[in-house]
Amino acid sequence: MRTAEARDWSYNGRVSGDAIELNEAAEPDSVDDPGDDVVDDVDDPGDDYVDVLDDGEPRILERSEHAVSRKGISASAVKVLYRLHRAGHRGYLVGGGVRDLMLGRQPKDFDIGTDARPAEIRRLFRNARIIGRRFRLAHIIFHDGVVEVATFRRAPDPEDQRGGPEAMLITSDNTFGTPREDAFRRDFTINALFYSIADFTVIDYVGGIDDLRAKLVRVIGDPDVRFREDPVRMMRACEFAGRLGFTIEKATQEGIERNREELRKAAPPRMTEELLQLLKSGRAGSSVQWMLELGVLEVLLPEALAMVRAAELGAGELGNVLPVLDAMAQEEEEVPDQVLMAAVLLPQVMLERYQREVKRQRWLDPGEFRKVVLATVEPFFERFAVPNLKKIQMVQALEGFHRLCEGDFSRNQRLRFAAKSYFDDALWLFELLVRATGEGHPELEQWKAAARPGRRREPRPEVRRPRPRRRRR
Repeated sequence: MRTAEARDWSYNGRVSGDAIELNEAAEPDSVDDPGDDVVDDVDDPGDDYVDVLDDGEPRILERSEHAVSRKGISASAVKVLYRLHRAGHRGYLVGGGVRDLMLGRQPKDFDIGTDARPAEIRRLFRNARIIGRRFRLAHIIFHDGVVEVATFRRAPDPEDQRGGPEAMLITSDNTFGTPREDAFRRDFTINALFYSIADFTVIDYVGGIDDLRAKLVRVIGDPDVRFREDPVRMMRACEFAGRLGFTIEKATQEGIERNREELRKAAPPRMTEELLQLLKSGRAGSSVQWMLELGVLEVLLPEALAMVRAAELGAGELGNVLPVLDAMAQEEEEVPDQVLMAAVLLPQVMLERYQREVKRQRWLDPGEFRKVVLATVEPFFERFAVPNLKKIQMVQALEGFHRLCEGDFSRNQRLRFAAKSYFDDALWLFELLVRATGEGHPELEQWKAAARPGRRREPRPEVRRPRPRRRRR
C-alpha cells in the first residue's frame, strides 16, 4: 500500500500522513433563527454494504465543536438554506463545502441538499432552473453566481439501469431518499458531511470526521461495487489525495488497482471535466503521482507516461511540466483549457520528435512534425470529449510551439508570427517548456516583446456594406 511518505512526482516529499486537528470553532454563530430541529430521523436501515456505522446513528458535532460558520458560506447559499428551512424543508450544506470549511479552507462553491423535490424548489425560488436528465437538480441563479440544490437521493434500483440488474455502471440516479441514504450514496466519507442551518451542527453518517482528522480518502461501501458503479471515482480519489495532501485508505487503493480498467467505460465528458479540474487544482503533480503508482495513469492518460520515460532518456526536465502547471495555477494564471490539455501531451510530442530526429539525423520539417502531433492527439481525442474547436486549437498550439522553438527569426518575422490566431496558445507552451527546463529565457522574452499590446496586428473590423436598394417596378 502506498503511504503519504512515498516519493512524489512533483514535490520534494509529501505532506505528512500524520493525523491532523480540524479547525476548532473560533466563535459561535448567534442562533437568531433556530427554526425546527432538523436532526434526522434515522429509522431507515440504509445500504447493506456500508458498515462504517452499524447502528445507523449519525455522529453530530455541536456548534462549539467545529469551525463551520455562516461567515464562511456565501450569502446566496445562506439565503437558500434559510428559505428552505422556513418553508418546512431540511436544508443542509453538503459535500466539499463542508469538508473544506472543516479543514479551514475556503470552498470554491457551495452545494445544498434538501428533502424538497425539484418542483417544490422551483416554486420556492423564482430564479431557479431545473437541469439534468440522469440527475435532476436545481440551479438557483444570483447576480454573484449559482447555488446548486439537489434533492436527497438513495442508491438506484438495479432494475432501473440500462443493461438490467447485472449491470453495475450507474445510468439512472434520480431516486429520491433520506439524508442518511444520500450520505451513503456519495463517493468518499470526507465528502458526505452535512451542515444544518437549523442548529448549526455537522452531521456525519459515514465516519467522515475521523477520516478528515486521519487525512484519509476512503470510499463509502465496497470499493469494487462503488468503482464499477462510477469508474470516475477512482480518478477523483487520486485527485483528492493529491489536492488535500491526504493518503488513500488501503482497501480503497486495492480496489482502484483491481478495477482500473473500468475507466474505459466512463463517460468521456465527465473524464474531460475531471481532467481539467485536476490540471487547474495547483496539485496536479501530486495527483498524477497517485495515478501512476496505482496503475490508473496507463489506462486514463498513457501519454503522461512520457514524463517518466524522459528521465530514462536523459531529458528529465520534461517531468517538470506538471510542477510548472501547478505553479501557474497557484499564481492564479488563467491558462486556457486547450493549452492545459496540450501541455499534458507536450512531453510525448517532444520525445517522439527527438527519437525521429535522432533516427533521421536531421530536424523535422513542419509537415513531419504535424504527423507527430496528430499521432499523439488522436488517441487522446478518442478517450476524452474535446469540442472540435478546441481540437483544432490544441493541434495549432503544438505546431505553433514547434515554430517558436526554431531560431533565426527577424524582428518583422516575429511580429508577423505574433499576429497568428494561435500564437498566444503556442507562447503558453513555449513558456511552460522554458520554465520546466530552465533554458530559452532570452528567446521567450523576445517572443513576449513581439506579443505586447500595440505591437501585434489587430484583426480588421468587419465592415458591413449597405444592401442595394430594390428597384421599384
